[in-house]
Amino acid sequence: MNHARPRYLESKRSVDDRALSRRVRERLLTELASDPRIVEAGCGTGVTLSRLLSWGIDSGHYCGVDTDERIVAFARDVRPKSLRRQGYSVTDGHSTDTDFTVVDFDVRFEAGDALDVLESASTVDLVVAQAFADLVSLSRLVSAVESALRPGGLAYLPITFDGGTIFQPDHSADDAVERAYHAAVDARPGRDVRAGRHLVDLFHRRPGTLLSVGSSDWVVRPRGSSYPADERYFLARILEFVEEAVRSSPRSVDGLDSWLSTRREQLDRGSLTYVAHQYDLLYRAPKR
Repeated sequence: MNHARPRYLESKRSVDDRALSRRVRERLLTELASDPRIVEAGCGTGVTLSRLLSWGIDSGHYCGVDTDERIVAFARDVRPKSLRRQGYSVTDGHSTDTDFTVVDFDVRFEAGDALDVLESASTVDLVVAQAFADLVSLSRLVSAVESALRPGGLAYLPITFDGGTIFQPDHSADDAVERAYHAAVDARPGRDVRAGRHLVDLFHRRPGTLLSVGSSDWVVRPRGSSYPADERYFLARILEFVEEAVRSSPRSVDGLDSWLSTRREQLDRGSLTYVAHQYDLLYRAPKR
């Protein structure tokens, strides 16, 4: 197995935990039905399951869907072990619908297209789509969410990118790099670097109710000359993503090599700060 993507997804866990809007989370917990049926689009390594449990959601059914079969295999293997180490009661699943049960939560991880899964569902209490909306067609995502939700069901879309990519200290090429990076992302089918604000507009035009919106900016900065948890690796991967995108961008950037060299030197010294602007959104389907 190539562990690059699992490690990146695990390394961003502490970054996400800091970023998530407490106000949006509290509204979610207030509105969520008991024993909910939950589907997560783009579940990655399954860290949302751990987060839901820590928030007191420990009964019902959770299905995490990801297109990457390697990631799904990783989640099936690692998540129950991790939960046991945290002190949760975990038992093996006894049907094709359940990989394992944690407390009173039946859990399944599934390889597939999350939008296809949502479009074929109709009785879901909660759709979770973290760091996902900027990767797919927003109009299809909103339609798929509304198809999946039961009347009054909820969609929670945290860490939705909204077009701000900031590195500090300042560098003369910062603006050019950001423009080229965003242009490269927008050029890819289905991608939208301003997904957060556009999703707000789309939900406002739907028959349901946009219950809450909050900022969930990633802020990664050194403490002294080191980074918390595995966040140095996380930042190294972010720089790789930016480099790959900018080199393929329709906008050329003079001084890109110098910019990358400077940023990597700053990362090595523990002086690089990174910020990405994002939204958390909570939407409720019509109760009919």
